[in-house]
Amino acid sequence: MIVIDNVVKEYPTHRGMKRVLDHVNLTVKPGQQIGILGRNGAGKSTMIRLISGAELPTAGTVKRTMSVSWPLAFGGAFQNGLTGYDNLRFICRVYGIDPSDKLDFVQDFSELGMYIREPVKSYSSGMRARLAFAISMVIDFDCYLIDEVIAVGDTRFHEKCMIELFEKRADRAKIIVSHDVTYVHRHCDSAAVLSGGQLSYFEDLEDAFRHYDYVSGLPSYS
Repeated sequence: MIVIDNVVKEYPTHRGMKRVLDHVNLTVKPGQQIGILGRNGAGKSTMIRLISGAELPTAGTVKRTMSVSWPLAFGGAFQNGLTGYDNLRFICRVYGIDPSDKLDFVQDFSELGMYIREPVKSYSSGMRARLAFAISMVIDFDCYLIDEVIAVGDTRFHEKCMIELFEKRADRAKIIVSHDVTYVHRHCDSAAVLSGGQLSYFEDLEDAFRHYDYVSGLPSYS
């Protein structure tokens, strides 16, 4: 499980400390597909970074008893001077995985062709995203973190990503942070709403959508 227990997250600003998350609580069980809804600036990406371990809370704890991915399609951890293949080898070593039988999948899925052996610094943003997503799929995570709607490549490639993630890994937990109600409705079985630093969890999606509309000042979801 992932247990977010009474978490507070603050950042320093020129006007003093800004509290983004204010005593937030959430439990994510194995296989659960949960959406976290919030408007831009609500703190959704902060939640993802805390859950992944990229950042530490100011107060409270985040406990993980299952393996958690980095945010999908995020290539910020790549070493720009290394090739795509060398980045794959490096990441596999970090997770204790033999990379020798992973190259063909990553090369084929990312559709990078010969560029898999070129330095990542020569990649476009789309190429980096495709490589990051492909590498994410060769690590056997218990929970996948999805920061906003995954938009990797063209429509055909995007559909391939959705099949790989939501069909082939349907039994894995997923945490999707988004402001898109339709996307959360399609892929989640429960949802939480982040607003004003507070997180409200709902077992029923329709209840979550109504609350999200209320705190966002939007017409009621139907």
